[in-house]
Amino acid sequence: MKRVSILVLSVSLFFLVGWKTVSANSSWAVIDADTGRLLMGSNENVPLPIASLTKVWTAFTVLESGMPLGDTTISPAAASSEGSSIYLEQGTTIEVESLLYGLMLRSGNDAAYALAEYAGGSVEGFIDLMNEKALYYGLKDTVFTNPSGLHDDRHLSTAYETALMMRYAMQNEHFKKIASTPTYTFELDETTYHWSNKHRLIHSTETAVAGKTGFTKAAGRTLVTFFEKDDKRVIVVTLNDGNDWQTHLSLSEQAFSDYKKETVAKKGLYSFLPGIEGELQQPLQLLLKKGEAEKVTHLFQIPREVQHNGRWIVYMEGRPLFSTDVELVY
Repeated sequence: MKRVSILVLSVSLFFLVGWKTVSANSSWAVIDADTGRLLMGSNENVPLPIASLTKVWTAFTVLESGMPLGDTTISPAAASSEGSSIYLEQGTTIEVESLLYGLMLRSGNDAAYALAEYAGGSVEGFIDLMNEKALYYGLKDTVFTNPSGLHDDRHLSTAYETALMMRYAMQNEHFKKIASTPTYTFELDETTYHWSNKHRLIHSTETAVAGKTGFTKAAGRTLVTFFEKDDKRVIVVTLNDGNDWQTHLSLSEQAFSDYKKETVAKKGLYSFLPGIEGELQQPLQLLLKKGEAEKVTHLFQIPREVQHNGRWIVYMEGRPLFSTDVELVY
């Protein structure tokens, strides 16, 4: 049986300066997709336009809205929406599932507005849902004013929070399937459509699992990519980067090289207090650089009243990274 000792470490905070220099109106972030921990970044907390990376949250909001994925009819407003399009015609009845693929693979603004009307009752109602969900997930520097990412001075997020959006969305298996699909084929009114994912790394790079592209004149090129290699998962976001494909490849490979997946708590039975034990069903693991393991601390929360579960929280330099329930035995 293992015993838990709770240590409080005195650490010096420092700022990690990334190797890639960016201007004040551009930024990037790399996070651990399993924990959401920021691994590298520059200007990662500066609110900037994110263009069509917005559609990650649009798809996620639709999929978690509770609305069944049936059929919907394209309204005049959706058919005439500004920007990139999958060329939906007014009055066409189409499966919501296909709209989600058109949204994520082809970045259709018409698909975004049709989905917003379907899941939110109106575009305005859906935008409220998007912002409520952002607040629920702690995205305090993110504001949506439309479901597509068309420029609006108030429609902003940060590289770090956009990476978190992708992390939360990828935990939805339906979203993960859509966002990682290279090509999608479907039939509509006896016509067969073949859509290829605009995210070129999904077609060409084995480690690139899923992602989304974006562009407006105000935002520049924006890109989010979910990478996986050797059981390590990272998410890379760049905002206003004209060389984003190469940047994503370089940053992901740097993260995979610099960070190792280490077990910070083994699975098994632990004694927390005299007469109180609990079993950790799975090992707790983190992506860590050399020397970072000593900065990891643990806190176990035991409820005041007798309950079945306690809470194991893992900290890095005094900041909570993630937590898990542990079944208690009294």
